[in-house]
Amino acid sequence: MGVLAAGLAVVFSAAPAQANFITDLFGGKSKNPALAPDMGPADDQQIAGLYNDGLAQMSKGNYSTAAKKFSEVERLYPYSKWATKALLMQGFSFYQANKYSDAINACQRFISLHPGHQNIDYAYYLVAISQYEQINDITRDQSQTQAALDALEEVSRRFPDSKYAADAKQKALLARDHLAGKEMEIGRYYMKHGDYMAGINRFKTVVTVYQTTSQTPEALYRLTEGYTALGIKAEAQTAAAVLGRNFPNSSWYHDAYTLVVTDGHPPVASSTSWITKAFGL
Repeated sequence: MGVLAAGLAVVFSAAPAQANFITDLFGGKSKNPALAPDMGPADDQQIAGLYNDGLAQMSKGNYSTAAKKFSEVERLYPYSKWATKALLMQGFSFYQANKYSDAINACQRFISLHPGHQNIDYAYYLVAISQYEQINDITRDQSQTQAALDALEEVSRRFPDSKYAADAKQKALLARDHLAGKEMEIGRYYMKHGDYMAGINRFKTVVTVYQTTSQTPEALYRLTEGYTALGIKAEAQTAAAVLGRNFPNSSWYHDAYTLVVTDGHPPVASSTSWITKAFGL
């Protein structure tokens, strides 16, 4: 690839999970690449050469080497417009190399130094997906998931009209579902060991904090189960009734109905129950 400072569009090879999506942003398939270099005629071929060496390394999939090249641009020419773009390209290169902490650090420096830059939304987005890629399975601590959710929601909140907002919202939904799944796992553990109130408190978190997730139908069933075990019939009936109203075709409702049905009559929700109020009924 030649040293071309103006209008350079590079098609990068696939790498981590987000590679296809981000590749489009840097040229390739995108009609409006977010970060295609737009330096104009280079007044310093040495800077242009070093910057484009970084791009060339990226095109070969040598992301760690590319990050070093962009770091050199920033170090040697800190006050040039090349340094600004090189810093964000470092973040992208580190992300592609699965060096998420380095990617986050580079992008956070970019955000701090260039808060009004035209690509600031991308810097926030890259921080968010670098957090997202580090989410652990629900059997482990979920502090990373919460950090990812916070970062993804910040993208949507700060840049609602950005091209990255929709993807950030979708990933935020998945992160919230993951957090809800952790609450369900802990709640089931408590229920299995006979600590019904501790389990109920976890399921309560799901239906109040994570109500829009896929975990809610089971959480309502588990509430029915837990309250039934404790002999709190009104709350058990309410959980089952709310489950039936919101998820009538769910297998969880069939199981909840079986637990609380009396004389063939369907469960009835109490208007004073916290469950009813949580769903605005």
